[in-house]
Amino acid sequence: MKPFKSNGLVVTIQGTSLLKAIGGFLLFLFMIFSISGALTSLKPEYRISSSSVNSAANSLTGEMLYHFLGWENHSFLEGVSKTSSPPGFANLVFKLSTNVNLDDPRSLLGRELPFFSIYDSKILVAGEGTDYTNMPVESSPPIEVLKAEQEAALQNTEGLEPDGDSKQSKTPPMSTGDKKPVYVYFSHNTESYLPYLKGVTNPDAAFHSKINVTKIGDKLKEEMESKGIGTFVDKTDIQANLSKKGLTYGRSYQESREVVQAAITSNRDLSYLIDIHRDSKRKKDTTKEINGESYAKLAFIIGGNNPNYEKNLKFAKELHDRLNVKYKGLSRGIMKKEGAGTNGNFNQDLSGNAILVEFGGVDNTFEELNRSAEALAEVFSEYYWQAEEVNASAGGETEKK
Repeated sequence: MKPFKSNGLVVTIQGTSLLKAIGGFLLFLFMIFSISGALTSLKPEYRISSSSVNSAANSLTGEMLYHFLGWENHSFLEGVSKTSSPPGFANLVFKLSTNVNLDDPRSLLGRELPFFSIYDSKILVAGEGTDYTNMPVESSPPIEVLKAEQEAALQNTEGLEPDGDSKQSKTPPMSTGDKKPVYVYFSHNTESYLPYLKGVTNPDAAFHSKINVTKIGDKLKEEMESKGIGTFVDKTDIQANLSKKGLTYGRSYQESREVVQAAITSNRDLSYLIDIHRDSKRKKDTTKEINGESYAKLAFIIGGNNPNYEKNLKFAKELHDRLNVKYKGLSRGIMKKEGAGTNGNFNQDLSGNAILVEFGGVDNTFEELNRSAEALAEVFSEYYWQAEEVNASAGGETEKK
């Protein structure tokens, strides 16, 4: 201990305590740099996921931040609604530290029950009757179905093939000519429907190599081209490619990505990407009667982990809103999927006009599915030609300048 005099004051410095403080600070810095260095040097597959940190950050709303700032500067509280109450400190700390929201049981069950996280989607725009109890769910096929070792016999297939009376014979008022701006593909190309699979009652087994969602692509193409919009339907057998490469069903989107990228590279006109799927929900959740006819409901899925998220959401909302006007109740809404439990991209980073559409569920028939394809083509063509008119007008104004 060493005394130090200054202007009549005596200050005593404890040498041992000072050394401990300096040593503790240096040790703290050493630990921080060591830990951060170790984390950044690990290979990506071994690094700690940031999903928990991201989830905690998403829990902080703008309203909460205003309240926090308002504790120091009351002028910030003017930006908060008078009916808004400040967040409870204890509840907020619990939520941020555990990522468990007591108002949403999925935040707890999702980490305790295996595969429960695949249901953890968000409803961005709710269609008629849509809530968190009946959101779209995609189930993986049993391994024997995936390997096509026990493919079901077919039934009720009369009339499924085109009858040759194509709408393409009628000349549309407007046409894209030789250009084909719409690209339709199928990441889960063997997803099928129970009415056509003899003896199959298990929704998880509704898969078939011949009668499946690719037939919806045929109908959608017919309807699109009857309205002058060139459409390319890619029926690449993604599931067969996975089997050949020894890859799992979960790699479907990575496999289809290669196909889509190749198509975009060879055809620069492609700007609208539509990935068609089938939901695993039952008929009561996937069917709607409109004007006395039965339709298979449509659901739009947007991946939250892609840079085109906002553009794709805007595109999907345009289609949803137009369907809601002409075919009220046909659209189940728009759902967002992101995070560790899902792909979260769905190849939608490849275009600002990319969507995944769930066509009906396991119990729907192609009569219902085809009506829905007609409805989607109708509202899509309205949106497409309106967008083309706006683009043409903007181009004309640019030329005049």
